[in-house]
Amino acid sequence: MATSIDAGAFARLRAAGFKGAAVRLADVDLPRVGALIGVGEDEIHAIIDVESSGSGFDKLGRPKMLFEPHVFWRHLGAGTKRTRAASLGVAYEKWRPGNYPSDSYPRLAQALDIDVEAALMSASWGLTQILGENHVELGYITAADMVVAFCGGEAAQLAGTVALIKSKGLSAKLKAHDWAAVARGWNGAGYAANHYDDKLAAAFAKWNRIPDTAWSPAVAVAPKPPFVAPEALSVAVPAGPASAPPKLPSQPASSPAKPAVATALVAAASPALAPAGSGLLGSILGRLRAAYPVTPKKV
Repeated sequence: MATSIDAGAFARLRAAGFKGAAVRLADVDLPRVGALIGVGEDEIHAIIDVESSGSGFDKLGRPKMLFEPHVFWRHLGAGTKRTRAASLGVAYEKWRPGNYPSDSYPRLAQALDIDVEAALMSASWGLTQILGENHVELGYITAADMVVAFCGGEAAQLAGTVALIKSKGLSAKLKAHDWAAVARGWNGAGYAANHYDDKLAAAFAKWNRIPDTAWSPAVAVAPKPPFVAPEALSVAVPAGPASAPPKLPSQPASSPAKPAVATALVAAASPALAPAGSGLLGSILGRLRAAYPVTPKKV
């Protein structure tokens, strides 16, 4: 089912300079998502490295984006909009190699003033530089919906990558490391001019030499422990480095001090939330309780 974002979401995002939550991937996301199309994390890493140098966001927290004037020309069609775009230099008929500024967002801003949806469809976005015109294949009703999701985090960008790989029929080619076929399907018929297939092969070889992230579909990822505010801690946390860890008031001087944060987490963790048999987190908390028994406060 196609995903639609509320009508005002893109307007708010545009006003914020395309700065959304910009949540980065977790280590397990690549093998987890790669498994959906029968490949490992190294194959996904290869595409990400070549397309975005490993990150879906720029230093300002915006999705990495490249505006394509020749695509904008096509989406505008003949008429006054195209004429205006051509006069500003944000639309031309044929691709011009190397004609890209270091920052494409000013170009995008000019294009948005002419036609919002055509402009968004004419830019490539995120980890694997997916053109907005592919939004339907990714499950979005509009390119604006896709961009809003991509500004939220790399997980949406990665999910879009897998959806497009499947849509283009590239899963088996990626698994077989047929880099020429992958390059043609992802980057177009002119891939060889930029040695796109060679770049993919080199990136894969680099990641293939690095041990994979420990992950299995049968192993659940433990949730993060609950945040404990400093004022809720049963033991004061020192403001800066100290020569020795603090000791609990009720603790004999000869006994080793308990780590304050570990003690606080054990005290704050609710048995109803994490009983001893509730998986990895429960096991960790059980060991903490055994190692650091908490003395109830006297009222």
